[in-house]
Amino acid sequence: MATDQGSIVNVSDKSTGSKENSITDKEEKVLYKKDDTSSSKIIRRKITSFVGFSNLPDQWERKSVRKGFNFNLMIVGESGLGKSTLVSTLFDVPLYANRVEKGPSAEIPKTLEIQTVTADLDENNVNLKLTVVDTPGFGDAVNNEDAWRPIVENIEQRFDAYLESENKAHRSDIVDNRIHACLYFIAPTGHSLKQIDVEVMKKLHNKVNLIPVIAKSDILTDEEIVSFKARIRADLEHHKINIFETPRFEVDGDDTIEEKDAIMSAIPFAVVGAISKVSTPDGRSVRGRKYPWGVVEVDNEDHCDFLKLRVMLVKNYMEELKEYTNDILYESYRASKLTSMGIVQDKSVFKVVDPAAKMEEERELQAARLHKMEAEMKLVFQQKVAQKEQHLKSSEDELFARHNEMKQKLEQQRKELEEKLARLEGGRYTAEEKSKKKGFSLRSS
Repeated sequence: MATDQGSIVNVSDKSTGSKENSITDKEEKVLYKKDDTSSSKIIRRKITSFVGFSNLPDQWERKSVRKGFNFNLMIVGESGLGKSTLVSTLFDVPLYANRVEKGPSAEIPKTLEIQTVTADLDENNVNLKLTVVDTPGFGDAVNNEDAWRPIVENIEQRFDAYLESENKAHRSDIVDNRIHACLYFIAPTGHSLKQIDVEVMKKLHNKVNLIPVIAKSDILTDEEIVSFKARIRADLEHHKINIFETPRFEVDGDDTIEEKDAIMSAIPFAVVGAISKVSTPDGRSVRGRKYPWGVVEVDNEDHCDFLKLRVMLVKNYMEELKEYTNDILYESYRASKLTSMGIVQDKSVFKVVDPAAKMEEERELQAARLHKMEAEMKLVFQQKVAQKEQHLKSSEDELFARHNEMKQKLEQQRKELEEKLARLEGGRYTAEEKSKKKGFSLRSS
């Protein structure tokens, strides 16, 4: 059944006699309202035979594996909270093998430093370029009023670099250095968020995917962890600090929804980091920390939230973190940046127009352009005629001046010749008279 322009046409597969794709009148109206602004008909059909585009996910997978992936992670927190150890535990690689631990008497840096560590990782022929942005010196100063500034500036500089790359003529070599996630380490005080934690997270939450974690949670009891998490969540809600949330999709099953709820309920994640392996009382070799009272296993959900953190950050939602960074956080920053530069969005770009009105508008614009061209051609013609007339007048004046000049010269020459003629004639008569007088005197003598 075909509907008017802008509606959806449903075509059932007559060869199989299937009616599962038929659309009732009520459903058809809803679909028509949703696509009422479209200028073309949409056909909805479920294809029972093989065409080939069902392999698009496989094509995308091959392309992605061939190109590889990248992920930029920022870690923020006070010194001594095990930030580098946890990141090394997350990716099961010693990222800071050459770092020298500072002793208690080491000099405290006066300013926060931004350090970057990059590693090329391979897991089952899938390549990941991991960049970890560390913030050593954070919170170590006596006055931490502006401790957030270098961190925010670094994030914005990466946004600016990406924006500049987008505006280049050739964009095939754009490198995404934007921060995709930020692990904020909270000291395990057991009380509530410190003022510096609140202020820094308020500065960061609109620029990066914020994921708070309770560092070294093995020093707290289970009851203390539950109470501490509740206070932190209350502080985040009170100060309206946004944290990354697992996305929800219509296709999610009950198990997926249950897993997402479990992950979100565990935030802030109470984590423990350990690279080395230890032996448990039952003889197992696990990653963890050994104490006189027992062993804390990193990969045991009963001991800490490390696995939930890794599921959110790496296993299930790494691409969602990158997508949210690009579509929401970066776009918000980009719009604000361009607006501050005086660049305003043309609202007519997304304006729904009537085709007939659009054609009439284009016809009027074309007529206006032709009229303008005609006026410009007339103006050019008039200018050229005026220039030609001016040139002819100048030539005429020049010829007239030359004519007068030659006339004057000829007149002068005529006068001079007449004078010469007069002098010559006067001189001839004088000579004849003298000759006559001289001849008379000779004859008389």
